[in-house]
Amino acid sequence: MGWREVPTESRSGPGALLGRAAIVTGASQGLGRAIAERFVREGASVFLIARGETALRAAENELRGLVTEPSQVVHGAPGDVADPGTCATLVERAAQLMPGLCVLVNSAGVYGPIGRLEDVSWEVWVEAIRINLLGTVLMCRAVIPRFRAQGYGKIITLSGGGATAPLPRFSAYAASKAAVVRVTETLAEELREAQVDVNAIAPGALNTRLLDQVLAAGPEAAGREFYERTLRQQRDGGTPLAEGAALAVFLASAASDGITGRLLSAVWDEWDRLPERRARLAGSDVYTLRRITPDDRPGVWTVR
Repeated sequence: MGWREVPTESRSGPGALLGRAAIVTGASQGLGRAIAERFVREGASVFLIARGETALRAAENELRGLVTEPSQVVHGAPGDVADPGTCATLVERAAQLMPGLCVLVNSAGVYGPIGRLEDVSWEVWVEAIRINLLGTVLMCRAVIPRFRAQGYGKIITLSGGGATAPLPRFSAYAASKAAVVRVTETLAEELREAQVDVNAIAPGALNTRLLDQVLAAGPEAAGREFYERTLRQQRDGGTPLAEGAALAVFLASAASDGITGRLLSAVWDEWDRLPERRARLAGSDVYTLRRITPDDRPGVWTVR
């Protein structure tokens, strides 16, 4: 299957998020910024979180200019999502400013160190785990009591390279993203009875600051094959940010109610048809991480 042929604009009707409010982390640039903008265009109020205040305020001002509904608001606050106290404070502030808070998008993330495990800085390796994994978990911990109490919510996490296959020379990133997907699946089960849906997005190969980091690291650190693939991605444009943003709108909307515990590719999966397959999906392991046994691959060897 190649690129999905459905135009991005047609995947959700206008106002799909009208009346809803969302927290988006990592919202000052890249995919987080694209998701936040798409949310505003779909009628949602949005609370932006990012570490860099200058870029955050610029995004906040730009998105306020897109507001079309009287009930819509856009607010932003700088903060480190890997700090428990900060997460709790930001969620409380967002809830006070936006009474309809029912969506969390965990988009904050870093590549971490690039190179062989034994060569990279241990401190930088741990920092990547802290931001990508612990930052996601802490934001979830901060919103879950509120979502559980109101009996409804949407939590969206971001997968990435290494979540479903090895990613040599990016071990911290790969480990953190694989862990994020398993946390997503686990929280989905914990929150199923509370009507809180938890899903992960695989956004595809994006031309963001992460791509620039690979090119800056060079082929020796990143590995020649990955480096050359990144060069081709830069030349070809990569996956449009709009793909991941469109899937985020679907997962934040009522259209996806009851779809939970899934890792969905913004590019390859027919996610816009999932509502009609909701019942069959709920009883399956489709779009989840799992262990592959020889029985799943006939011809590899015979299991006795």
